[in-house]
Amino acid sequence: MAMASHLSAAPSPMFSCFSSQSHHSRSFQPWRTEHVKISNSKSVLTQSRRRKTLVYAVNKGAEDEFKKTVEVDRLIDVLREANPVELQKLVAENILAFNERFWIRLAARTDTSKSEDDKKDFEELAETLMKTVDLLVHKTDEKIESATDVLKSILKPVVHEVEEVLWPPRDPYALDLMAKELIQREQEGYLDDGFLSEVNAQLRQAKEDGDKPGLEAMLQKVLQLYAATVLSKRSYAKKGGEIVRSEQLLETVIKAPENEWNKQLIDGLTVAKGDVSPVDFYAVIKKRIERTLMRTESASYQQRVLIEYLKEIQSRAEDIVKVLGGK
Repeated sequence: MAMASHLSAAPSPMFSCFSSQSHHSRSFQPWRTEHVKISNSKSVLTQSRRRKTLVYAVNKGAEDEFKKTVEVDRLIDVLREANPVELQKLVAENILAFNERFWIRLAARTDTSKSEDDKKDFEELAETLMKTVDLLVHKTDEKIESATDVLKSILKPVVHEVEEVLWPPRDPYALDLMAKELIQREQEGYLDDGFLSEVNAQLRQAKEDGDKPGLEAMLQKVLQLYAATVLSKRSYAKKGGEIVRSEQLLETVIKAPENEWNKQLIDGLTVAKGDVSPVDFYAVIKKRIERTLMRTESASYQQRVLIEYLKEIQSRAEDIVKVLGGK
């Protein structure tokens, strides 16, 4: 009995061990559960922070792209409003800005233009910028020719040093070569206001001398070729897929040599053989003059030459209308 009592009083080592493990298990289990909860919470926070970081990075990237686009648009608008002299200066000052991003944006602005006039503005701007940039990049180390040198190169096909200046030239192809050289020089950006000033100065001197009618006619031809080249860059003869006959007639006359104007006007105006009324013809000339005034520097030689050319066409048309009895 005493042994039995002793056995009953003393815990069994097996049960004692089990009881101890059970106790530790109960005390350990809650701690482990809490640890898992904290770990999961930290993981959620980390993922949330990563998402926020990614969203911020994406937003920051989009914001940077937007700012760059705004900067390019601002430059395009400034260039678009600049006169020829200001444009060359702006291109030189911002030469590094004419990268792939700039040309892509300019193309996009052209494609999304609100009107045909705006589209033509952007197209002409792109063409002018490409020529100006090319001239700056490839002519930096070359000697820039003076206005006098450029004029001499244009007149070379029709001028012979040992002979008196004759007009029209004996060689029927000389005028074609002269026109070709002028167009090439215009594309290279040489025919600026300095060049036109030189032509006007020599023309004025020839008129004052009065003994060089051939030279006077030749210089006048240079100005006519220049005006025809510049004004022919834009076409307004198509509107909504249809031909505007009055605009088409004006553009035909602009491109034609001055000695062919009468024929073109007689063939085109209703007072003779054509289908364009004098009123409509005068209206498109007026509109072209207004466009030219808007797109050229005020009081510049370029503006003066282009406007005089258009007014001369109108004067010729008015003479024909009077002679043929039209109104």
